[in-house]
Amino acid sequence: MGLMERVSTLVRANLNDLIDKAEHPEKMIKQLMLDMENQMLQVKTQVAVAIADQHMLEQKEAENNQLAAEWMRKAELAVDKKQDDLARAALERYQSCLRLAESFKEQVADQAVQVENLKTALRKLEQKLAEAQAKSQLLIAQHRRSRAVGKARDAQMAMDGQSKIAGFDRMKQKVAREVAISQAKTEMTADGLDDKFAMLEKEDEIERLLGEVKSRRHANG
Repeated sequence: MGLMERVSTLVRANLNDLIDKAEHPEKMIKQLMLDMENQMLQVKTQVAVAIADQHMLEQKEAENNQLAAEWMRKAELAVDKKQDDLARAALERYQSCLRLAESFKEQVADQAVQVENLKTALRKLEQKLAEAQAKSQLLIAQHRRSRAVGKARDAQMAMDGQSKIAGFDRMKQKVAREVAISQAKTEMTADGLDDKFAMLEKEDEIERLLGEVKSRRHANG
């Protein structure tokens, strides 16, 4: 069972029902709090790692944007010196850096969502732990007064339904991944016609950018 799934199970746990079905309520509640504390430490570590990864991705995005600006400056310099070949080469590097920057930008957005999910899980777990610590003695006392409660079965049924939904979601993700892999393999085995047209379009784009740079430089001159 993964860390986030274990955390989710602990957060969903109904303390009253757990007490009612436990043979040794006091031992159970202590073990539950110990589990929560251990899981909370692991989630805190994952949050820190995820935040560090996000900062790294943001740095990579900024670096590639800076490199793109530098290559555009070099392209303009080459145009000023009437070195069109150098200008074209610089513009290719410029485009490459922009694509990398955009890719890192998308990764930053995905990582930010992951960080927020981990923070949310941590907050819920902290809240559940505080609740367990505050209610432990009260719940044990209530358990001693009354055991004939039908909530345990209701909680089990609810958890079973959530497990099925989670299993269905995992299956959908697995199928989607297999479809993506199959599509990627098909694209990799296709002939190079698309690549040739893509190269032609790339050359046209380079020529267009070169013309824009020349126009700007002539206008400034």
